[in-house]
Amino acid sequence: MNAGRPELKGTVGAVSSTHWLASGTAMAILEKGGNAFDAVTAAGFVLQVVEPHYNGLGGDVSVLAYKAADRRTTAICGQGPMPQAATPGHFHALGLRQIPGSGLLPAVVPGAMSAWMRLLGEYGSLPLRDVLDAAIGYATDGFPLLPDTARAIQVLAPLFRTEWAESGRTYLQGGEAPRAGARFRNSALAGTYQRLLREAETASSDREAQIAAAESAFYQGFVAEAVDAFTSGAAVLDATGRKHHGLLTGQDMATWRATIDAPALLTYGNLAVHKPGPWSQGPVFLQQLALLGGFDLRAMGLGSAEYIHTVAECAKLAFADREAWYGDPAHSDVPLDTLLSPAYTAARRELVGSKAAMDLRPGSPDGRQPWIPVQQPDELPPADSEWMAQMHSGLPTIVQATAARGDTCTIAVADRHGNLVVAVPSGGWLKSSPVVPGLGFSLGTRGQTMSLAEGHPNSLAPGRRPRTTLSPTLVLRDDEPYLAFGTPGGDRQDQWTLGFHLAVTEFGLDLQSAVGTLAFHTDHFPSSFTPHESRPGVLVVEENCDPSTVDALRRRGHEVELAPAFSLGKVCAVGVDPEHRFLRAAASPRGSLAYAVGR
Repeated sequence: MNAGRPELKGTVGAVSSTHWLASGTAMAILEKGGNAFDAVTAAGFVLQVVEPHYNGLGGDVSVLAYKAADRRTTAICGQGPMPQAATPGHFHALGLRQIPGSGLLPAVVPGAMSAWMRLLGEYGSLPLRDVLDAAIGYATDGFPLLPDTARAIQVLAPLFRTEWAESGRTYLQGGEAPRAGARFRNSALAGTYQRLLREAETASSDREAQIAAAESAFYQGFVAEAVDAFTSGAAVLDATGRKHHGLLTGQDMATWRATIDAPALLTYGNLAVHKPGPWSQGPVFLQQLALLGGFDLRAMGLGSAEYIHTVAECAKLAFADREAWYGDPAHSDVPLDTLLSPAYTAARRELVGSKAAMDLRPGSPDGRQPWIPVQQPDELPPADSEWMAQMHSGLPTIVQATAARGDTCTIAVADRHGNLVVAVPSGGWLKSSPVVPGLGFSLGTRGQTMSLAEGHPNSLAPGRRPRTTLSPTLVLRDDEPYLAFGTPGGDRQDQWTLGFHLAVTEFGLDLQSAVGTLAFHTDHFPSSFTPHESRPGVLVVEENCDPSTVDALRRRGHEVELAPAFSLGKVCAVGVDPEHRFLRAAASPRGSLAYAVGR
């Protein structure tokens, strides 16, 4: 499906994101003379304004960046850690077996601001004012409210009126939920951006010093002070049906900054595929790709039953390893080199049979015994209202009876200088945590992805980063920039983007055709989000799949669940045409919101 959209090609810049206003902002920055890093940052701040149900200034972001000047790819970790007061014992003392997915208990250090400032300060070229201008404008003057945002506010309105008062002041208009398409403003958020900019420009006239000052104002200044006062103040209602104080403090914020690291890497033929490290789920993409390297996918045919079966079975193996071995590498010994090694991969590949596997089968890298903690669900109060039922799920979206959903945002940019960057921002969802008074944004709740069982790489510990689902991809071809892409979708990101990647690299589709190919995924493994449910053997396929293919998959033992046609994922991609060096862009037609721009 391409809905009449072509693959865009140009020479000045290529942009793709999950919202047309963010895409337009990024292209405006490129036309102003900024580079890809300026553009992606400006778009990232716009997404905080226009998609508050998917991300916010209090959330997190994962970034991959290729800088042409030094021909180097880096990963920027905008995933903040758990507070120093967050221990398994604290949660057990509250009578909890899981970290709830809403409220203040799962709040982590907001990582997005530091990551964007690191990217802008070290790789960008424009002043901070130019980069923040569009976000301030939309927050001040208004933007058309998306249907999904309006739906979320409508469902949560009773909670906002009675319990989360600051969320009510931010999102309700005259005490009522605004309608989709209404002109919506967030004056408190605009004020936060403006004060960050004002303090930055007061501190110095130097560009880099201003960016550092804005970061300091957030993590050591007025933002940290407001967060500290809020989390230590009144207790807040959460999914447990009880009120709890938060654990995050201003000191937790003051002592953390985003890091710039070497990404995880897999060489696949003439392609160098980069992902964020095992503090994210990103390496599962590389593990899947390595496993699939031993099959003749082209002979199977794109979208055939054999192709879908093989890809799904490899996903089960890779995600089983995610559950057993991934976590913050600063706190755990994650055997990533072995997990990606040819010998380990070959042994794991032997487990792929002609029938669907029903067990979760993590491997034993270096002879180590795998362990996947069982997340015991808590006894929650009866969901006697829709808003309480929604709070029971840690997902950012208003959960509906469909496999289709979007959970976050994506922005990818390529510029005329040869730079390539992709970011997946999320967290700080309006559904999951109340707005911090005076700031106009919520805190991220990524702590819910951690286990209270001790001794696992993703066990809760003070200062440890929870394993995030945010997973951009950046690919070089013959050591030259080639592709950058991402999608919303939580745990499913690295299945939907893998389908896109294979459509381009194995089957030769152009970017726009590839983002519209049949999408599918397995929910065989535990969800990262509370209550961490899994559906062993379930294979979700869009209903536009050939019925004979569906029948063949069922004969192989898959429990096939059909999702609405063209509903899974929103892949956004940019790249460089290796033959003519044109910049390319494409955006998924799914959801009718993602937008690509090329010039």
